Parts: sequence; C-alpha cells; structure tokens
Amino acid sequence: MNWYVVYTKPKWEKKVAEQLTKIGVECYCPMVTQVRQWSDRKKKVIVPLFNSYIFVQLPEAERSLVFQSAGAVRYLFWLGKAAIVRDEEIATIKQWLDKPDVYDISIDTIQVGDRINVESGPFAEQEAIVQEVNKTHYILMLESLGCVLKMKIK
Repeated sequence: MNWYVVYTKPKWEKKVAEQLTKIGVECYCPMVTQVRQWSDRKKKVIVPLFNSYIFVQLPEAERSLVFQSAGAVRYLFWLGKAAIVRDEEIATIKQWLDKPDVYDISIDTIQVGDRINVESGPFAEQEAIVQEVNKTHYILMLESLGCVLKMKIK
C-alpha cells in the first residue's frame, strides 16, 4: 500500500487523523512541540509538523474513504497523479521526530549553488543544494525529498 498526502482544512490535521483512524484508515500526522508566546505568558503547544497536511496509507481503490472526514479537502497531486510518499521518507520523518537530538553542522567555504552531502542528523546521506548562507543559518534544498531545510548556526 502507498502513503498519500491529504490536504486538510486549516487547523484540522489532528481531527482528520482521529476521524480516519476510527474508520480504519492508517494515518500519520507528525507533531512537534513548540513554545508559543502570548503577551502575558509562554506555553508549550503540540502542533503539526506540516500545516494542513496528513499522510494516509491505503490501497488505491479505497482512496475515496478519506472524504468521509469533513476536514479532508483533497489529495496532493504531483505531475497529474496523487502524490505518493515512499515508506523510507515516512520512516525518516518518524526517526527524526523520535530522536530530536541537536546536530552540529559546519560549513566553511561553501557557496550558494554548491551541491553538498549532509553528513549528520536526520537527513544524513541526503544530497542538498545550498540556497542561502547567512550569519545565523543555512538554507539547503533537498531535491530527493522535495523540501527546503533551514539549519540554524550555533
């Protein structure tokens, strides 16, 4: 079975995942803890890693089951077909969230546009293109995963 990406209504990620789990659809909604600041206090809140997206694993013929949840809007498409996420990519996300260790990454003489291999961290062994080099962070494009990675400099 394939993993598909479902676009949800804003702030409905957890609700859609719970509703689909109740009807027997395997769902994955990666969550992270963030510190949010209000004018009078700070609070740790658990929020989805990807806003308005969840992952579902089901056979192609049963893809319409997702729309039994009121918060599911549509599937994410890539090149005219429903976007499929590989099992390894889901495993990488889970592994990264299970071990939120701090990784030190140093870049010395790298220029914008250079191709590098990430040596450590959750995206180790991934090839990346340097998009931006700044005093506080680096921005890398991970082509194989189709995402942009922002790495803060200590």
